[in-house]
Amino acid sequence: MSEQLSADFVVIGSGIIGSLTALKLLKQGGSVVILEAGPRVNRGQIVARFRNSPRKGDWMSPYPSVPSAPHPIYQPKDSGYLVQAGPYPYPAEYIRQVGGTTWHWAAQAWRVVPNDLRIKSLYGVGVDWPMTYEELDPFYQEAEEIMGVSGAPDTGSPRSKPFPMEPVAETWAMRRFRERLAPGGYEVVANTTARNSRSYDGRPACCGNNSCQPICPIDAQYHGGLAAEAAEAAGAKLIPNANVYKIEHDAQGRIVAALYYDPDKISHRVTGKTFILAANGIESPKLLLLSSSDKYPHGLANSSDMVGRNLMDHPSTSLTFYAEEELWLGRGPQSPSSINTLRDGAFRSEHAAYRLDFTNISQVLASTQALIAEGVYGPEFEKQLRYRAAHQVNVKNVLEVLPNPENRITLSDQKDAMGIPKPQASYSIDEYTRRGAEASKADFARIAELMGGSDLRYSAEGNFANNQHITGTMGMGNDPKTSVVDGFGRTHDHENLFIVSTGVMPTAATCNSTQTGVALALRTAQHILEQFNVRTPAPATSKS
Repeated sequence: MSEQLSADFVVIGSGIIGSLTALKLLKQGGSVVILEAGPRVNRGQIVARFRNSPRKGDWMSPYPSVPSAPHPIYQPKDSGYLVQAGPYPYPAEYIRQVGGTTWHWAAQAWRVVPNDLRIKSLYGVGVDWPMTYEELDPFYQEAEEIMGVSGAPDTGSPRSKPFPMEPVAETWAMRRFRERLAPGGYEVVANTTARNSRSYDGRPACCGNNSCQPICPIDAQYHGGLAAEAAEAAGAKLIPNANVYKIEHDAQGRIVAALYYDPDKISHRVTGKTFILAANGIESPKLLLLSSSDKYPHGLANSSDMVGRNLMDHPSTSLTFYAEEELWLGRGPQSPSSINTLRDGAFRSEHAAYRLDFTNISQVLASTQALIAEGVYGPEFEKQLRYRAAHQVNVKNVLEVLPNPENRITLSDQKDAMGIPKPQASYSIDEYTRRGAEASKADFARIAELMGGSDLRYSAEGNFANNQHITGTMGMGNDPKTSVVDGFGRTHDHENLFIVSTGVMPTAATCNSTQTGVALALRTAQHILEQFNVRTPAPATSKS
C-alpha cells in the first residue's frame, strides 16, 4: 500500500454535488481531499469526441468507460456493467470522471413543489421528508446563484428571492406551443435551467448550439467540471483515477479511512476526520455494501437494511406527431419549455403526478433514419425530410415514482476489470405510475389537437423511457429503522460519515433531481461546519 494521505474532510466523488460540497467546506477553512474514480477530461476533448462520433444520438458516446472505473455503456452494445435483475430494465446512464454526469445533462435545475415534501401526510402515499420546503428554500437559492440558474417564476415552486437571471430567449417553436395551447388551458413556461441567458460568472450566454446533451461546447450551462475546477482553485486536493473500493471504520463505528485502487490496482489509503460520500444513487450504495465487516456484516450505514432500497427515477411515455405549421425544432436549447400544472393535486392519492416536457432537439437525424428504414430515396426522400424535420414534434410526461423497497441496488456476483463486484439493479414500475401515464394520454391527445396534429404516434403500450434521474437508495428520515441518513445527511450508524447525493431524497417528485441534490448538499455542508464550530450563517431570505 502506498503512502497515506490525510485531510479534515474526505469527499468521495467529484461530481457537481461532491465538488460544491467541498467548495463550501473550503471557504470556512480546513483541508479537503476529493477522490474521483475516473479520469480527468476537458471540454475540448469531449467536444471533439462528439464531433467525431458516428452516433450523434448516443449521449454517452463522448464519454467512454475506462477499465479502472467502468460506467454503464449501452451503444453499440451493452457493456454489462449495470447488471439487470428485472423485472423491468433500468438502463441508467452516468459518467465516472472528474466532474461527473452533469457534463452531459440538459441543465434542468428544478425545485420541488412544497407538497412534494409531505405527500404521505397529504395524499397517503410515499413518505414525508424530514424538513419543510421553507427550510430548503435558502439552499435552493444558494445553489441557483452558484450555478447561474435562469427561469420563470410561475412553475409552482415558490421562492423568497428572484432567479439570478431571466430565462434564455424563447424559441419560435416553444412560442407557438405557448400561444396555441393557452386556449386549451395549458400554460407553457420556460424551464428552470442552469444555463446562462446573459454573461454570468465568466461564462457566456447560450447561443443555441442545440447540443446541451451531450456537451455544451461553450460552457453556457453549468456542470460538475466547473464545480470541480472551482473546488481545486479554492484548495482542494483532487485525486483522479482513485476508485474507492472500501471505507474503513474503528471499533466505535467511526469512519477512519477510504481505500482506493489506482489504474494499476495499487491500493492507497486516505484518512480523515469527516467523510462525505458524494457518488450517485448507484455507486454510493454499492460502496457502502462493499464496505462490510465483522461489525457491519450487511455493509456500512445499513442497520436499517435500507441501503440500496427505494431506487427511483422518472419514467416517461410520449407522443410524436406532425404539427400543422412549420416549427423547425433544433434552434436553441434542447429542452426549453414545459407544462407544470400537473405536478400536484388531490389526484396524487390515486395516480402519479407529472410534468409535460417539450423536446426541441433537431428532427433531421431522426427523420433521416426513419426514411432510410422505410426505404424512401431520391426526390421523395428530400421532400419527406424537409416536411418531417419542419413539422415533427414530441411531448413526453415526466412521471412521479413512489419509493418501493424492492426497487433496489445490490452487489452482483459479477466483477469488473478491477475485481470489484458490479452493481445490480432490481426495478419495476408500479400501478401508481402506470395510472399516471394513462391519465397523461388525454393531455397528449388534446395538445396534438390544439397544434393541428396529424399522424399521432404514441410510445408503445407499457414501454417507458428512462430519464436518468437516479434518486433514492439512501433515503433520509428521522427514524433510523426506516432510513439511512438523518435530515442533514449524517448516517444514523456513523457519526462522521455524511452522504450528499440525489440518493438521499426520500421521494422523486416530478422534477430532475440535481438541483435538489445540490441544495441538500449545501445544507449538509453548513451543518458540518456548525458541528465543527465553524459558524456560517444560513443564506438570507427575504419576504416576497
